Amino acid sequence: MRFAGTIVHIVSNDPVGTKRLTEFFLSKGVNVACFRTAAEYIVAQRDDRPACLILDLILPDLDGLEIQSRLVGNGAPPIIFVTAHGDPISVVRAMKNGAIDFLIEPVDYNQLMADVELAFVEDLNKHKELLERRSLLERWHTLTPREKEVFHYTVAGLLNKQAAAELDVAENTYQVHRGRVMRKMQANSLADLVRMSTRLEPILPKPSQRRICYGTTVVIPGRTEEYEVHSASNLPLSREGWEKASSHASELGRL
Repeated sequence: MRFAGTIVHIVSNDPVGTKRLTEFFLSKGVNVACFRTAAEYIVAQRDDRPACLILDLILPDLDGLEIQSRLVGNGAPPIIFVTAHGDPISVVRAMKNGAIDFLIEPVDYNQLMADVELAFVEDLNKHKELLERRSLLERWHTLTPREKEVFHYTVAGLLNKQAAAELDVAENTYQVHRGRVMRKMQANSLADLVRMSTRLEPILPKPSQRRICYGTTVVIPGRTEEYEVHSASNLPLSREGWEKASSHASELGRL
């Protein structure tokens, strides 16, 4: 079954509606996990499967929009609101905050399933991007302090002799460091290294200084800075799990 490696999280205090949704998704081969309150969902641990969150607007402990606001940027899967209590203001807030859709009961199940498929693909792609950034960061950590400086001068577009002069080293020495940077970062070209720099920028701390060299701004990293991925603690870390999930999600035909 093409959805066997996926899961829908349902957070609703409506047992009848939850049962109806659960039966529908199970009939499509989608795994389901149900939570009666926001607190139950928040403390639950996610696994490696592509997921989406179906959220009611009214819950015993928190308003659905408040839950969405708390989850945005914290590793939660894409959200679809399914509720009997919708109003225009809530719809606008939910959609502006990144919801996949806002459906009023009784729902169109064809539309719901289309939304869920889109959410699975979005969740999978988000986690692929996270894994790729973590891989980049692991390679970045293998660079010495001098190689990190060379990295930044290189992606700034300085010529070898210009960067060597800035670092007060011989041009041949700079070229040796640059070659090591390319190998360690697994970059096949300067363009490849620049793409890596662009993807690393959001997850590296602010540079200790910026310098203008030959009309080009160069980011200079601190020698003692610690670099970490700024990711949510509840995101799955298993590369093997996501590779397995990818094979399932690829059957959706949207990857």
